[in-house]
Amino acid sequence: MRVLGINAIFHDPAAALVVDGRVVAAAEEERFSRRKHGKRPVPFSAWELPELSAAWCLASAGIDVDALDAVAYSFDPGLCRDAADLGLSDPWDWLRVDYARRAPQFLAAALPGLDPEKVRFVPHHVAHAASAGLAAPPAGDDTAVLVLDGRGEVASHLAGVYRDGRLSPLYSQQLPHSLGLLYEDLTRHLGFLHSSDEYKVMALASYGQPRHLGQLRDLVRATDDGGFQVERIDWSSMAKAVAAGGELAEEHADLASSVQVRLEEVVLDLSRWLYDASGGATTLAMAGGVALNCVANARLAAEGPYRDVWVQPAAGDSGTALGAALHVAGELGDRSAPMAGADLGRGWSEEELEAELRRAALPYTRPASIAAEAARVLADNGIVAWYQGRSEYGPRALGHRSLLAHPGDPDTTRRMNDVKGREQFRPIAPMVRAERFAELFDGVYPSPYMLFVHRVKPEWRDRIPAVTHVDGTARVQTVHAETEPVVAELLAEFERRTGLPVVVNTSLNTAGRPMVDTPREAMELFGSAPVDLLALGPFAVHRGALGGAR
Repeated sequence: MRVLGINAIFHDPAAALVVDGRVVAAAEEERFSRRKHGKRPVPFSAWELPELSAAWCLASAGIDVDALDAVAYSFDPGLCRDAADLGLSDPWDWLRVDYARRAPQFLAAALPGLDPEKVRFVPHHVAHAASAGLAAPPAGDDTAVLVLDGRGEVASHLAGVYRDGRLSPLYSQQLPHSLGLLYEDLTRHLGFLHSSDEYKVMALASYGQPRHLGQLRDLVRATDDGGFQVERIDWSSMAKAVAAGGELAEEHADLASSVQVRLEEVVLDLSRWLYDASGGATTLAMAGGVALNCVANARLAAEGPYRDVWVQPAAGDSGTALGAALHVAGELGDRSAPMAGADLGRGWSEEELEAELRRAALPYTRPASIAAEAARVLADNGIVAWYQGRSEYGPRALGHRSLLAHPGDPDTTRRMNDVKGREQFRPIAPMVRAERFAELFDGVYPSPYMLFVHRVKPEWRDRIPAVTHVDGTARVQTVHAETEPVVAELLAEFERRTGLPVVVNTSLNTAGRPMVDTPREAMELFGSAPVDLLALGPFAVHRGALGGAR
């Protein structure tokens, strides 16, 4: 079966293609349109479809539109109710629902040759659940699934269990109660862009103390039936509002810390209820925007009842394109294959990369090993733009579209944040070969998708200060040679030169822009930022060589 999944309704529009139960391509529209998050999450944008990413998914697999068995759309307008009845202040929500009802016709116009009758609506949280529960590594038994985000049609949460590839829902929290909307409201109050900058609030929380935790425990609480309640919160009574781009103070860090800790506590409560209700499933799979909160994920893994916690790398709304496709493929009789990795986006051959370098008239070399060349530059405290293989699906750079740097220089954090043009309180993350992980870090292992935080062991904190956050943690990516041989080689060579088995890894972009996707975009970033080496596939472009031509 050939099923194309589409996410379009709220934000992070994306497309994913599943063939015979296996995901073969998945990409976010922002990587094509170059609009961060694809669009803003307002009702007036709900008609906008991931036309470019959908067309690419099909072309990359050599599949014509008329050969599709189904198109899965990750929202079901038939479940919707009036926003006022849900306790939401969104007078234009009816327009969003109307656009969703017309999605089959919109898709037929965007993908000429598509029969609108092939479009199937998948409930938003079912799509989230499938993106985790059906894509997770084999568990050997039932897999519990927990979805938490801002909102779907009428709910903000789903707890259930997958048994033999079928979802049994156990509880769904109805709106307006929403942990995702709670965090969005806080993000807005602190002067950041909601549905975009929540990760900045998570970083800021590490600098504060949870002074308001007692009050928040009264206002945000789990219920005995598997759900939760979020009362109206007067944020200004705890910290004054911040204008966009305004100055943050200690009171704002304390508020962020208080909400972060309360979020963690409620997620733990929900996971424990789900463990009991599922009959003791030992594996938990998570999705939804809240599942991108790596601090909460780490606490859940450490204190929760599950043997394994797996978070889908595109856990936000973009991942519902994959989940919708997997869900419909299952309904059509296909059994889902586990997700093999996040490198599901566009890639270019060596010949195509070299042609782009020649077209740009950039001087380049082809070293015997691009990994060794990059490690040499890094060991000399240079910054490397690392562009290899297919791009990642989801918000994390995982060694395909990355900026790399030396973790042993305390000034690296400032330099990297300056290169990217972002706030100095933001941490940068390490990548480490899987076999060295336990020597340096405590926490979830393996962690190939950088979706948990880990405690840096005391003896290493002064040796890798650039990746040790103010609270002594790091958001680690474990690198496995069998799946990422070139990155593993780079790490091994860097350790040989420096004695450090860790390299700084952050996304290959600058603030407010999507991650680099094409070779041309990689060259543009290299040309405009203080980066010392562009490692474009097997080719090397050095900053000092830009005065000449090949």
